[in-house]
Amino acid sequence: MVLTQAEEVHSPVALLTARERGVLRAVGRGLSTAEIAAELSIAEVAVKHHLGRIVARLGLGEEEPRLSVVGSQPVPVPPLRLAVLGPLRAWRGAEPVDLGPVRQQALLAALVLRAGTPVSRGELLDAVWGMEPPAAQVVPVYVYRLRKCLRPGDGQEESVIGRDRGGYRFSGEGVELDVDTLEQVTADAAALASDGDLTAAVGRYDDALALYQGEPLSGLPGPFAEGARRRLNERRTVVMQEKLELQLRMGRYADAIGELAVLTSAHPHSEPLAALLMRALYGSGRRADALGVFTRLRRRLVDDLGVEPGPLPRRLHQAVLRGDDLTIARR
Repeated sequence: MVLTQAEEVHSPVALLTARERGVLRAVGRGLSTAEIAAELSIAEVAVKHHLGRIVARLGLGEEEPRLSVVGSQPVPVPPLRLAVLGPLRAWRGAEPVDLGPVRQQALLAALVLRAGTPVSRGELLDAVWGMEPPAAQVVPVYVYRLRKCLRPGDGQEESVIGRDRGGYRFSGEGVELDVDTLEQVTADAAALASDGDLTAAVGRYDDALALYQGEPLSGLPGPFAEGARRRLNERRTVVMQEKLELQLRMGRYADAIGELAVLTSAHPHSEPLAALLMRALYGSGRRADALGVFTRLRRRLVDDLGVEPGPLPRRLHQAVLRGDDLTIARR
């Protein structure tokens, strides 16, 4: 948010000394306490002292200060949209929102993906910095900056980040989040499949997969972002598997082979994916290739995990050897 000269005079930041503003800018760039101390040529204990004064002066321990509202006419507020199925991004209407440095974004992700749940300062430190947390005062500074950038410039709407005794809480009300859209679209696809409209269901699964714009939360540091990335990638695999299952039910074997080959390469120990690839290859008349999938799966399971394939791939393997109808063997 850009302040006019008149507003800047009344901004809470004007209460800070030059040194405190320098520390605040360094925090905004994502520097650790040690890095701030080295950059400003002061002791780490001095950095922590300045952070404490910043928190106190800006009122970050309670509710953030609010700038005066210019004008009295209500202005329509465009919706806030957030995307986590790729780089973390935000928009107000069509306008992108600058979410700040990567650790500030990681803190936002830790709140957004637990919407409605209070998250304590300590939990946020663990989520973003892991075993090497900075001074605890960094959290309210980041929250202060996020509150400012995530609410309209007219100051008439409360921030989507609130606070109660349990910690900070992200309110998802009125916020369009792509992961929520993902669940809605996949539910639509499942309903269409249940009604027997497989073509429309496959289309909706494709719509769901199109929401992924790369690696979820790409570039964000910290244990929480790492875990969320893994879960969101696993969700993508499940959605792809559900779509491919429908394609095989429709007899679109050749359409499914390419995607299944990529998936089984990325998940070499996955029996359900190997079974789907066997069905696709066998349905396309590639019996030897289908048998080869089972051979590779068994070798990887035995060599890497010390286990034999489960009942489903074994049944499919025997059915392919006999030349049976796989619609029975796969059950």
